[in-house]
Amino acid sequence: MTSMGGYLVRKGLSGEKRFPLTLMLEPLHTCNLTCTGCGRIREYKATIGEMLTVEQCLGAVDECGAPIVSICGGEPLMYPEIGRLTSEILARKKHIYLCTNGIFIHKRLKDFKPTSRFFFNVHLDGLEKTHDICVERDGVFREAVEGIQAAKAAGFLVTSNTTIYKETDIEEIDQLFEYLQTLGVDGHMISPAYSYAAVDTKDIFMSREEIRRKFVQASSLLERYNIMTTPVYMEYLRGERELMCTAWGNPTYNPRGWKGPCYLMTDAHHEHFHDLMEKTPWEKYGRGRDPRCADCMVHVGYEASSVLGGNKKFGDTWKLLSWTLSGKMGGLLKDRPNLKANGNGHLNGNGAHASHAVAVPPTAAADKEAFRIL
Repeated sequence: MTSMGGYLVRKGLSGEKRFPLTLMLEPLHTCNLTCTGCGRIREYKATIGEMLTVEQCLGAVDECGAPIVSICGGEPLMYPEIGRLTSEILARKKHIYLCTNGIFIHKRLKDFKPTSRFFFNVHLDGLEKTHDICVERDGVFREAVEGIQAAKAAGFLVTSNTTIYKETDIEEIDQLFEYLQTLGVDGHMISPAYSYAAVDTKDIFMSREEIRRKFVQASSLLERYNIMTTPVYMEYLRGERELMCTAWGNPTYNPRGWKGPCYLMTDAHHEHFHDLMEKTPWEKYGRGRDPRCADCMVHVGYEASSVLGGNKKFGDTWKLLSWTLSGKMGGLLKDRPNLKANGNGHLNGNGAHASHAVAVPPTAAADKEAFRIL
């Protein structure tokens, strides 16, 4: 198995200056939603129908060598050969996060087999009213919940992925995570939004100062959950330290090639991974160097910085080691409130097997105005 620890040791001994931790693999950019804050469907509008072959995807996995593969897009469950693709990647002893809006989980579930190295990573930006506004379609939250329930009933690991915008109500995210725990969701990822050049609605994004205030509040409310974010990156989001962007830690491969310099900005597409690493002028990017980077604090640029970047502090290694060994990448299962193991070893809020009936969560406190970004 490709363990992160062993991988880092090998890379350190080899003397490599820059190397990836997670491959962002986009087999296609086609999507069944038009989320307001998404830059992908707008940036690649002219080539939205193109997709990679399984062989091209596997070539990228081999060429890159990262121990983790995040399959994103677009909506990867719309990729015709997603089952074969994930099977082949798992055969290479990689870990996979399949990033999805959850709508097609139930339909495509037969294409996958449960394993500790495969996660459905379902994007949810709030409770039902808020999330449906963010994705610009009614009913998506309920469909995602149905997908989560089906995946958990079948024995799969499931995480949630939440983007934090300027008007995000952190108390509502607290309620969301609490509800998702009753479904047996295994962990939660959170990250601030990035102001894509292709997205016209700019007032939904935050400045660095706003991000820090938001994540100070988020940390105090959400620390009781299994937040799958490194402690060093969370310190950065709260404004307690600085990190340098390490965009090469999360390289992106899509139908246009290797996207440079990063997942969020596009100045070039390279045919080979080596060209991305060697021909990208990394010293020209980052806060204070490129104006597009001024307010970026997104995980694809900075999560890897806690391992690969500069500005390290005494105790960082111990923090990361403790987090890695904590049992569930950021939180011990025994610390989750009101969760019990059911008969097949999977977690559910009341100790029972997950049902395919959708239990609708409560609305945000005091029926607060939903996050309006249209």
